[in-house]
Amino acid sequence: MQHTPPLPAFAAIIVAAGKGIRAGQPLPKQFAEWRGKPVLRHSVETLLEAGAAPLVIAIPENGEAGAHTALDGLAGYTLVAGGETRQQSVARALSAIESADTVLIHDAARPDLPRAVIERLLGALETHAGAIPVLPVVDSLAFEEEGLMAGAAPREHLRRVQTPQAFRFAAIRDAHATWAGEADAGDDAQVLRASGGEIAHVAGDERLAKLTFAEDFMTRLPPLRTGMGYDVHRLAEGEELWLAGVRIEHDKGLAGHSDADVALHAIVDALLGAIAQGDIGSHFPPSDAQWKGASSDRFVEHAARLVREAGYSVGNIDLTIICEAPKIGPHRDAMRARIAELLGVDITAISVKATTTERLGFTGRGEGIAAQAVAIVIRE
Repeated sequence: MQHTPPLPAFAAIIVAAGKGIRAGQPLPKQFAEWRGKPVLRHSVETLLEAGAAPLVIAIPENGEAGAHTALDGLAGYTLVAGGETRQQSVARALSAIESADTVLIHDAARPDLPRAVIERLLGALETHAGAIPVLPVVDSLAFEEEGLMAGAAPREHLRRVQTPQAFRFAAIRDAHATWAGEADAGDDAQVLRASGGEIAHVAGDERLAKLTFAEDFMTRLPPLRTGMGYDVHRLAEGEELWLAGVRIEHDKGLAGHSDADVALHAIVDALLGAIAQGDIGSHFPPSDAQWKGASSDRFVEHAARLVREAGYSVGNIDLTIICEAPKIGPHRDAMRARIAELLGVDITAISVKATTTERLGFTGRGEGIAAQAVAIVIRE
């Protein structure tokens, strides 16, 4: 299990001041539901987790109630009223930041923000005043005049521009203050470039697609997904034995950073795998002291929440515990009940099986216990 290193210090701005009427939602699209939670909340959570401080959000006039509802339970952000244009909203947000070395400026309408893009942008600021994520243009392009093709455009020199866009704070603040171009620059990279700043390109990500129309909010997720998890822990004297959330009396217990519940760990990895959200180590790194001795119940509940936020519910779990001892049969129903409780599903959705390796290998020698789990999640 690997620990994710911290990013360099940075401030962030999220532009969420638009009306969002093209999206066809009953409220501005930044506050509308998308994949289990409000659009705005997705990028706010990502940037807070990445270490953004301060984080300033430009919202519509009189939009505080909608913003606080969308961000209920979160802390570490400041709201400012946006302007008539995107550029005015960014300028007001920049004024709310007292000091910073670097700042990311992001559109709330791009909720799926990969951490790797943030890393690339901050890295580019070591040698440039600004950086933007871009993608190649793969389709042929044509100029149009009165509904007719008037010529071809050279796509090899064109790029699709995304956000967040990254800047040295003083450079973008001064560029906005001295902007003398059109009423709206389109994006902040244009503002910096007009003041003489160089803008580096870094690789963007298709996940950063912008939500614009009603169909962008329609569910396009596959009806079900499958994940598999596998985990191993060694048996040691002086340890408690926890399996599938149930404490079992035994002469040895499983050793590990948490309570080492190998069965629940396999279930967590299966659930995370089903929604492509990494593995247990990326969410609960053993290098983090807060997870020492922690109950694996917390890991399962966290994975179940991520499944719901991805737009799915747990369909069923098939768990196999591999060991010579203890006997699993007497505890099977208690294990099924506990797993069902943690996941919020009926016990009939939980299968717990056990097998041995005919005294072969480390499990056969009684050196450890392994577990394998398969999870199916169903689109809600």
